[in-house]
Amino acid sequence: MTADTSPLTHFDARGQAHMVDVGGKGATHRVAIATGRIAMQDATLALIRDGGSKKGDVLGVARIAGIMASKKTSELIPLCHPLALTRVAVEFALLAQPSAVQCTATVETVGPTGVEMEALTAVQVALLTIYDMCKAVDRGMTMEGVRLLEKHGGKSGSFVRGTP
Repeated sequence: MTADTSPLTHFDARGQAHMVDVGGKGATHRVAIATGRIAMQDATLALIRDGGSKKGDVLGVARIAGIMASKKTSELIPLCHPLALTRVAVEFALLAQPSAVQCTATVETVGPTGVEMEALTAVQVALLTIYDMCKAVDRGMTMEGVRLLEKHGGKSGSFVRGTP
C-alpha cells in the first residue's frame, strides 16, 4: 500500500506527516463521548467520596482539568486542529467494586472536523489529576479502559461502541 492510498489520513503522498486539510469540509454538529477509569484502594475512594483529601475537592478540580485539557488538545497532539468547542461536560461515577472513579467526557462543536481527541484528552487529564491529588495516599492507582464510546457528525457518520 502506498502513502497516497493509505487509510491513515495524516500522511501525504510521500509518506510525510501533515495536518489534514479540512478547509473544503462543511461545518456540522459533532459530538464525541469518551470514558475511562482510575482504580484505587478502598480507602482512597473513601477519601474522594467524603471530601477528605488534603488538596481539596478532588473531583471538582479533576472536572476543571478535563475541561481545560479538551480546549488545549491541539497544543498537545501535534496534528490536531484547534477547535472552537461549544460544550464540554466531564462527569464522574464512584464505583465500589472494584474501587474506582469512572470519568466520562462529552465534547461538542460545530465545525469541519470531529472532537474525538478532545473527549479522550479530557478523560485522560481528569484521571491524571485524580492521580496527582491522591498519590500521597495511593501511588498504586491505575488508569485503565480509556476509550471512545461514541462519535456523531461528519462524513463518516456515527460510531457507537458495543459492549466490551
